[in-house]
Amino acid sequence: QVQLAESGGGWMQAGGSLRLSCAASGGTFSYYGAGWFRQAPGKERQFVAGISRVSGRTMYGDSVKGRFTISRDNAKSMAYLQLNSLKPEDTGVYYCAARTTRYDETAYRAEEYNYWGQGTQVTVSS
Repeated sequence: QVQLAESGGGWMQAGGSLRLSCAASGGTFSYYGAGWFRQAPGKERQFVAGISRVSGRTMYGDSVKGRFTISRDNAKSMAYLQLNSLKPEDTGVYYCAARTTRYDETAYRAEEYNYWGQGTQVTVSS
């Protein structure tokens, strides 16, 4: 059973960049697809990006395409989310998630992910 821990959140002005990290432990990370979700106050959890477990195939939510980049390093059991050109509407708690799958594919639905981190806050001011 994998445990996930996010880091790298913080405060940033609009137009700036942040890099979020997700450290996985307790399992072989290459067995899991990974993803990032976010939740703003009063809103539902939203898919941000997903990455397949071996080939690194990626998928992005429409609101972050071209600005955010998801990546992973299976040797280090790490996943990353690079956030560029930040906007105030990117504010929220960002969650790292992992899904048990035998397939090398991405997923965008939260219910497909079995494991979740505690989240890291990202605040973008205008």
